[in-house]
Amino acid sequence: MANKPAPDASRRSERSRRAIFDAALALVGEVGYDKLTIEGIAARAGVGKQTIYRWWPSKAAVLLDAFGSVVEEYDQVGLPDTGDLAADLKTVLRATADEFNDAAWQAPYRALAAAGANDEELSRTFVGRLMEPGTRVYVDRLRAAQEAGELDPDIDLRIGAEMLLSPFSQRWLMRTGELTHAFVDTLVDQVLRGLRPRD
Repeated sequence: MANKPAPDASRRSERSRRAIFDAALALVGEVGYDKLTIEGIAARAGVGKQTIYRWWPSKAAVLLDAFGSVVEEYDQVGLPDTGDLAADLKTVLRATADEFNDAAWQAPYRALAAAGANDEELSRTFVGRLMEPGTRVYVDRLRAAQEAGELDPDIDLRIGAEMLLSPFSQRWLMRTGELTHAFVDTLVDQVLRGLRPRD
């Protein structure tokens, strides 16, 4: 009788991690950050709480890794560069708007953002792990456009990226208007009008 292959521990661990991430994101959207517990995450994910504590020291660490797994994909790949800066920015920001309008993403992200407003350490970690990498890929794309002569050589690229991202975030966080493709297109066009080389 042939020996059965040993279970793949790495695959099992990855399935557990994914289940924990999904459970954490779902629960924080349902109950809020303050009421979220490691025990609740473990029960929803179908794992022991010791499994979670073996990998993460706190619920904040679980959530940040859950969101970070998405951000890291952008960080590794970067923004598209088709040679048309406006089109590339609109493509990515339209997709981001769709994502932020998805209730499955919106509820946990809002809960974490709200918690960060009252917790300086969480806020700093939130910015460092999630917002900073996202901003960096925009800075990199603007730099490529600047080097290609599409943008004014004297602009501050970081501020240029924030000119794109801050109105987007403000509208979403404060619910001052809908995040639509039309809004994204107008935002990109108006920001780039200020960043293009002067005649």
